[in-house]
Amino acid sequence: MKVQVCIVGGGPSGLLLSQLLHLRGIDTIVLEKYSREHVLSRIRAGVLEHGFARLMREAQCGERMDREGEIHNGFHIAHDGVLDHVDLHKYSGGNSVIVYGQTELTRDLYEARDRLGGKVVHNAEDVTLHEVKSDAPFVTYRSGGERVRVLCDFVVGADGFHGVSRQSIPKDVLREYEKIYPFGWLGVLSRTRPVSPELIYVKHERGFALCSMRSQVLSRYYIQVPLTDKPKDWADDAFWAELRRRLPQEVAAKLITGPSIEKSIAPLRSFVAEPMQYGRLFLAGDAAHIVPPTGARGLNSAASDIYYLYHALIAHYQKGDDSGLEGYSKKALARIWKAQRFSWWMTMLLHRFPDRLPYDDELQQTEMNYLFSSETALRLLAENYVGLPF
Repeated sequence: MKVQVCIVGGGPSGLLLSQLLHLRGIDTIVLEKYSREHVLSRIRAGVLEHGFARLMREAQCGERMDREGEIHNGFHIAHDGVLDHVDLHKYSGGNSVIVYGQTELTRDLYEARDRLGGKVVHNAEDVTLHEVKSDAPFVTYRSGGERVRVLCDFVVGADGFHGVSRQSIPKDVLREYEKIYPFGWLGVLSRTRPVSPELIYVKHERGFALCSMRSQVLSRYYIQVPLTDKPKDWADDAFWAELRRRLPQEVAAKLITGPSIEKSIAPLRSFVAEPMQYGRLFLAGDAAHIVPPTGARGLNSAASDIYYLYHALIAHYQKGDDSGLEGYSKKALARIWKAQRFSWWMTMLLHRFPDRLPYDDELQQTEMNYLFSSETALRLLAENYVGLPF
């Protein structure tokens, strides 16, 4: 089999790139380790930057997002018993974000690939990358007991943190940066009306909390827990009781509870791999970088990678211009590190660290007080939250 671009990973990053390139006449194949049903069963955050939303529309996948997504012009931060508002629209120059579940976004991308007859292979086992430093890379995989060879011009690794793509870069070439946070987020999805029309981030002496949503009838709530906790340790009633303790009284009084549809604990990690290019292999999304969910930069950071790769590949095939491909890693990483900084800042601002010193508590409190006393600080928060320019 011969294609121009072989994409490893059938999550939103790989599917979006495949769709965008297909619309510009570039032949791709997507190799996904798991079944479509498994991919669509994964529950992920869904706060989309305005730039990501534009990219979905350009990919002809934004109709349902625009119809069903919730446009948010701001969010709240609860601290010290008060509920302060961050006006994104005011402080970012008129921009906003869209709350639209990643599962639904991925479903839209799958349906778009189906409409165009895109090549997406599920249950692709033992995916292996070959000769990526040469002018003729290829990828092999097993399907139904048969070994398949895919010849291509370029390989894009969008196969997540544990995928084979980053592991295909020699250890003496790759440099990895990592920070592990000493807590996780216990998340509960419930078929209940959200407690607030906008997200509420909570800084509390008992730990962080977040009131989020998937729709007007589907809510997602989180509380900070020790890494030693397991989802089975938390009965639904215990979760709701702890969430109420951390919310301002007027918010807790409006909270509607119900049985959990899904319950999981996500550890918090910051991770960056450099470079994001090795020969004709290009990394994108979680294969190259991970951020804590604080600030909702994960999926959006992957979208910026796809934007740069998409335009670089278009320039290569349509103009013979390789400057975008040659500069991809440097350009992508410049934006990624800014997303890392913002996620780290939000995490440090809002969480209760178990090894904190009194000095740390005072500094955290000062940072919060300064944020809501300075329009400049609010502008910095807003412009990062809605998304820096690609």
